[in-house]
Amino acid sequence: MLDKLKNIKDKYDELGKSLLDPAVVADIKQYTKLAKEYATLEPISQAYDKYQKITQDIELATESLKTESDPEMIALFEEEIKDNKLALAKLEDEIKILLLPKDANDDKNVIMEIRSGAGGEESSLFCGVLFRMYSMYAEKMRWKVEVLDINETELGGIKEVSFMVRGVGAFSKLKYESGVHRVQRVPETESSGRIHTSTSTVAVLPEHEDVDVEINEKDVKIDTYRSSGAGGQHVNTTDSAIRLTHLPTGIVVCCQDERSQIKNKEKAFRVLKSKLYDYYQMQKDTEYAQNRKNQVGTGDRSERIRTYNYPQGRLTDHRINYTEYNLESFLNGNIDNLIENLRLADQKAKLEEMDEN
Repeated sequence: MLDKLKNIKDKYDELGKSLLDPAVVADIKQYTKLAKEYATLEPISQAYDKYQKITQDIELATESLKTESDPEMIALFEEEIKDNKLALAKLEDEIKILLLPKDANDDKNVIMEIRSGAGGEESSLFCGVLFRMYSMYAEKMRWKVEVLDINETELGGIKEVSFMVRGVGAFSKLKYESGVHRVQRVPETESSGRIHTSTSTVAVLPEHEDVDVEINEKDVKIDTYRSSGAGGQHVNTTDSAIRLTHLPTGIVVCCQDERSQIKNKEKAFRVLKSKLYDYYQMQKDTEYAQNRKNQVGTGDRSERIRTYNYPQGRLTDHRINYTEYNLESFLNGNIDNLIENLRLADQKAKLEEMDEN
């Protein structure tokens, strides 16, 4: 670990010198790239300096003990060594977390899809609840939400919705939301007060703007249609909505967010690129494909990552056995506490894997 830290420290110092080079400063693209890498390495470099300082303090106190005869000074040195060893152990854990491989997608924008699963209209109504929850969370995070396509029901539910979340760190937070979400509540139409169970499926993908994915126009079927649902005066007046079908994979992307057919087409192709990139990554990596299958599931009631129990006001995330009893607040977009717990659990699992290897 120390060798790795030393190499990172040397790289950090080297980058610091490069950022002072007039030639680098003049090249905005190169400067921005190096400055970002410099900022990424800074916490690890600082941790290394701190590690070196504590280690030196322990060595100095240990050497002093060998020649010290005063009982009070001996006690002080022993206490100093004890405290520094505890600090060193804590710092080592922090360094292990800093050295964990970073998810290259964490800073990317997010493409999210919510689909109704088991439970009919009640499932569609819950899709609407989830979409509202994520929209409110995005607003709290000062992210921008762009609806790409939405299929609403006559009773105000949503059969499916796809939308973009734009903002720094969006994927790092929302990536844990992929999976089947189960709701238990009494529908308004249920006269006997019987609790119904239904599911909605959430899928989360990072947006890949500049990926090297070749799309042959002959492989894409393009359909135009009129926008539907809430959207203002332009809805149902022109064929501005776009549906792309990638024939080799069967992937379908719809976009009706913009008034302009051209803009909808451009946005749809960006989403298609991201979906194809994800698809080909899955093809290359069997383990990744299996993990994704386990995350998203089929929408069946038995496959779930989270349960929302309205009668008890309870929310349970089954992956980490996390429960809280403030469901109303959670559904109003206050989901960061759970996301932080999921992030910590993910870190712990990766650290355990690192220790095993």
